This record gives sequence, structure tokens and C-alpha cells, in this order.
Amino acid sequence: MHLGIDDFQYSDLYDFSRLTELATAFDRFVGENDAVLFGRFDSYRGAVRSGIGHGGLTEPEESELLISVARHLGAFLAQLFRTDPTPLKARTQRDSVVARFKKEFVSKRVAKVAPHPVPLPAGGERVISILSGGMDHDHEYAFAVAATRLLDLEREYPRGAKEISPNPQTRAAVAQLREALGQRREKIDSPEALLREAAAIHAIVDVLIEWTAARWESGAFDGWPSFRLPKPVVYDRLVPPEPHYRRRDGFKLTDNRKTPREITDQAHYCIFCHERKKDSCSRGFQEKEDKYKVNPLGIPLEGCPLDERIGEMNFLRADGDSIAGLAIVMIDNPMCPGTGHRICNDCMKSCIFQKQDPVDIPQIETGVLTDVLFLPWGFEIYSLLTRWNPLNVRRPIALPYNGKNVLVVGLGPAGYTLVHYLANEGFGVVAIDGLKIEPIEEKWLHEPIRDARVLWDELDERILAGFGGVSEYGITVRWDKNFLKVIRIALERKQNIRVYGGVRFGGTLTIEDAFDELGFDHIAIAAGAGTPTIVRMKNNLIRGIRKASDFLMALQLTGAFKKASMANLQVRLPAIVIGGGLTAIDTATELFAYYPVQVEKILERYESMSGDFGEDSVRAAYDREEQQILDEFLEHGRAIRAERERAAAAGEKPDFIPLVRGWGGVSIAYRKSMLDSPAYRLNHEEVIKSLEEGIFYAENLSPVEALADDFGHVRALLFEKQIVEDGRWKDSG
Repeated sequence: MHLGIDDFQYSDLYDFSRLTELATAFDRFVGENDAVLFGRFDSYRGAVRSGIGHGGLTEPEESELLISVARHLGAFLAQLFRTDPTPLKARTQRDSVVARFKKEFVSKRVAKVAPHPVPLPAGGERVISILSGGMDHDHEYAFAVAATRLLDLEREYPRGAKEISPNPQTRAAVAQLREALGQRREKIDSPEALLREAAAIHAIVDVLIEWTAARWESGAFDGWPSFRLPKPVVYDRLVPPEPHYRRRDGFKLTDNRKTPREITDQAHYCIFCHERKKDSCSRGFQEKEDKYKVNPLGIPLEGCPLDERIGEMNFLRADGDSIAGLAIVMIDNPMCPGTGHRICNDCMKSCIFQKQDPVDIPQIETGVLTDVLFLPWGFEIYSLLTRWNPLNVRRPIALPYNGKNVLVVGLGPAGYTLVHYLANEGFGVVAIDGLKIEPIEEKWLHEPIRDARVLWDELDERILAGFGGVSEYGITVRWDKNFLKVIRIALERKQNIRVYGGVRFGGTLTIEDAFDELGFDHIAIAAGAGTPTIVRMKNNLIRGIRKASDFLMALQLTGAFKKASMANLQVRLPAIVIGGGLTAIDTATELFAYYPVQVEKILERYESMSGDFGEDSVRAAYDREEQQILDEFLEHGRAIRAERERAAAAGEKPDFIPLVRGWGGVSIAYRKSMLDSPAYRLNHEEVIKSLEEGIFYAENLSPVEALADDFGHVRALLFEKQIVEDGRWKDSG
């Protein structure tokens, strides 16, 4: 590829000396565009490297400086990779009009009006058509343009003012609007005419407000971000009593993230507390003696554990400068493809909005990342920022190899993040994982990637690569696992990193091997806990019972969820998942989704084998228990097939929820109430999502015994009801 900065080639971006020269080129770029800003930035980074906190600036001053330099960095990177972020900015400008419409018109004016009874007030659509210039391809944007233009006109005719003095351009626009609406034009300019003019514009605004309120009540704006207003947060009612069921078919990505307009809406919802040192989303709600405020659920509000500059990111995203926003994020969170939406929410918990819906910061972060990734050469921008980021003034450039070698054990989020930081400090890093890690295409490690979409696969078809640890096998398809490939390629392109799978530390490779035979200077253990929770109940290991973490690993790593997979992972209904954490929720939702896949596969293969060998021959291979299970699966498989055929004829997505629930469904049993469960307290959104997929919840139940059938397979669970006495949960007896 041809870079847009003279004398630089693609290979230079992986060479320390050339990156140093690129940093000099960036300094020159900033200095030529804003000499004063560069002088401030140069003084700041010098002070930081000398150990002066915040470079001698106040924290708001530091934020403002980094934002200003980030804008230049975004422009520099766009020039370097010859990519054009203009469409991103243009889209954001349009969506910002919608965000303003939501704040100033919908929230402040329409939401305060009681819905108008039918018939609708006349004139609303006509006002929108005139003021929007007849735009109709994007109805929400057209409405926003019309309403904000009308508010701008009204602003010069303040209600209740003793004197009004609109400028000539405004008066001309009002006259034109009145004439288009069939109202009489004022022939003589007089104080009385000005009052009639003001009354007319106020009446037009009122008509549009009443018309909008009535249409809103009728459901006309369902799905529009501008009409989704923040709701009060009631901590003991975070989960709605009646879920809105969401149809799921298999193991494609179940959450496609917010649209760019919705993300712009969230960015504008932020009040940019960093400007006042109130950015609790990042720093937490600090109280005296270095303690943190605790919310009503008992969760300390500590903010982002990475101290990510969230307010600054939101500010830049609201302005459409996503490259600059990503550079800000990557000061503290260079592995951001592995965080964000459906992964972490500490920032949301600590948002300044504690009594109403918080800003959806994880969505904004992931949106900023994907904005950049899906630009031409966007992956290369992300990849370069993992090796060179001038905003990270403490370590702007990855150091060359220093002769020291570190063995990192485990390639989950902790492991791969540690690999990044060690490599950037100049260490040679060998990372191992007990899982088999599939090879990656060599071209992605050596050739520039113009379109990051080539890295994306459907989640129900992608190869389970092994890289990512719990992010690969423990997290469900609620999260886009293609991001793991982005991280892996960026890491493995570094010359001082090597990755090996299928190596068990303490078995395949011992401590003595690492130090004495291979000559490592240090070993870093990032392997996680690795031990499942053992439920204390009688017969807890009879057939039909398995640990939740084991089920998720078997489902993900064997590819059992794929239609073409021959992996044997048998589940029967009804199914009960014991526990109240996120692992329990993930297990329940994936088991619920897997059951239709399982019985369909069994039906298809049974029919195929019966056609080849005869049904009697096939059935003769099974014993009595297996035949009972087979018949159960075949019956359910035919019901799934019939529902799929019905849905196809109706042109809709199949609805397996009534079928699976009718066969007993999947229940989560927890010894306390749902409100006391870790999942509810830490991430209630996942509880909501599970209910939407049809999961049952059984509260206040402690497992006592697993009861077996005649074949030694679990047939029922015996629970003891739990009660609260003196503020403590105990057996009811």
C-alpha cells in the first residue's frame, strides 16, 4: 500500500527507528497546523515524563489538551493511510440534529404535553414538509430538521417577553412559512404586526407539539432513538415483570449493537463531566478515605478499572471524530476490541446519572472502534495505535527488543493484555495456552488489510480458534467474537511475540523447563481460576448433571452448535441451571438455543441413516433407554421442523420459545431472590436478555438431592425453600 506521508512505507510501521521518525513527522504536522497547541503539548509530555502529575495541568486542562491533539492525530492518521473519515463526520452531523431534536423538542416540549385525543391536530405533517424541504427518505431526520428550524425561529419570539426584536432573516423566514401554510402575509410592518407574527409562530409550534404527542401515543415513532427517553432507575425493578420475547434461531450473533444514530444519541446524552472533574464513569464516586460510594444494590461505584478517558471519547464521538476518539480510548485501553458492549459495564454503573438510565458507554466505545475498523485501512489504524500512540506520552512508541524473555501462561483477556504491554516494553514474549490455537492465515500477519470486514465470519460458522480464553469459550454469542481475531492479528504482527496452543503449564511445560531449558527470565501466570463450583447436593455427579463451565466449553470448543458438527453433546428437557451469576445465565440461554439445533440434527441424521440402512436396523443399535431418548428427540425435532416450515410460509423468524418451554424449558434456580443474585446486581441487562429468550427463574431454592431414574440418569432435583430471618438467608426446614 502507498502511505500518504512522504518517505514512509508500510514496513516502516513495524520498525522502531522509523516509528520514531513518524513521531517526529506528527510533531511537525501539529506544529504546522497549530504552533501554540504543539508548544503546549510538548511542554506537557516533557513534564509528565519528568514525573509531574498531569504535566502540571489541572485535569480538565489536560483533557482539553489531549482532545485537541487527538483531533490532529485523527487527521494525520487519515492522511497516512489515505482514508477519508468525511462520511463518518457527515453522518454524525445528521444524527446530531436528531439528538438535538430529542433533547430540545421531544424531551422538553412534547413529553410534557398530555396526548391529544383523536382526531389529530391538523397541520403537523404540512409544517414538517415545508421546513424540512420535502425530505422523506429519512423521516426521523426530516422531522428533526423541521422541528429544530422551528425552534430556532421561535427563539427570537420569546413567549411572555415585553419586547421582541427578531432579525430580518428570521422575519422573512416566518413570513415565508406562514404563507406556505396559507396564512395571510402582513402588509404593513407595525408593532401590532410583530405581535401577530409572534402569536403565529407560537401557534405553529404548539400545533406541531400536540400533533407529535398524539402520533407518539399512537406508536408512530416506535424504533426512533429520538423518542426513547431516559427512564427512572428503580433498583428493585430493573427487570420488567413481563419480558418482550425475542426469537432466536441458532448461534448467530444475537446482539448487533446499536446503530450509528443510536450511538450518536448516547454520546450527546453524556454531559461531559470530565470538564468539571466529575467524570465518575472513569474515576468512580470517590468519598472520604479513598472509599467509594455504594449503590442501593451494594455495588461500589469505582468507575472504569482501566481509568479510560470516557468523557473525552464521548465528546469526540459526538462530534464525529471517531479516529481521535479511538486514539483517546487506546491511551488506557489498547485492547479495546475485547471490552465494550456486552463485556463490561463498570463505567455505566458509575455514570453521573444514578436516578435515570445511564449513558450506554460500552456501546459508544465499541461504536468508536467499529467506526474506525470499517474505514478503508481502518484495521491498520487500530494496529498502528497499539504500537505508536503519541497521546500515550509515557510510552508513545513500542520499544525494541531488550534481550529479556517472558513466558505468559494463558491467553484469555488478562493474558493477551499482558502480552501487549510486555511486548511494548521491549520484552520478548512467548504466550502459551492449554487450548489448541488454530493457525491464522499468514497473509493477515504480513499484508495490509484494506477492509476489516474480511476478518468477519458468522458466529455459527466461524472456526473456534482457541485464542481468547474465556472470551472464546465462556462468553456466548451475545458478543461478537470476531473482535478476538482483530486483537490476535495486531499482537502476532509484532516481531517479539510468539503464540503457542496445546501447551499445558505444569505438564507439557514445567517451571524447570521454562527457566533451565528454555532460558526465560520471568513467568507470568494469567490462567484464571480454572476450577468449577461444586454444588453441595447428594448425587451431584450422576448422569445428566454437568458443570456449567464444562457445558459452555464443550458447546463452544467442539462446535456442537454447528449443524454440520458431529460432536456429541446431549441435553434433555426440562433443564435446570443452578446458580445466580452470569455463567448461569450464559449456560441457560445457550442450552435453550442449542436444544432445537440438537433435535433437528438428530432427526435429519436418523432419517438419512434409516433411508440408507432401514429404520429397524438403525433402532436395533440402541438399548431401551436410548430408544426412549431417541423417540423423545425425534418427536421434538419434527415439531421444530414444522415450526420452521410455518415461519417460512409466513415470512417470519421461527418461534421456538413456546415449544421449548412446553417441553419443560430451561430454568435458573438460585438460593436467594433474583434481586440478590450476582447477575442482577452486577449486570441486570443480561437477566433481561435471558428472560427475552424464554428462560424461567426459580428463586429461593437451595439444591438438596438429584433423584435418578431407572437408568441412573437424573430425573428430578429436590430443593429446599430458603427464607430470610434477621436479614440472613437460611433453610426453611
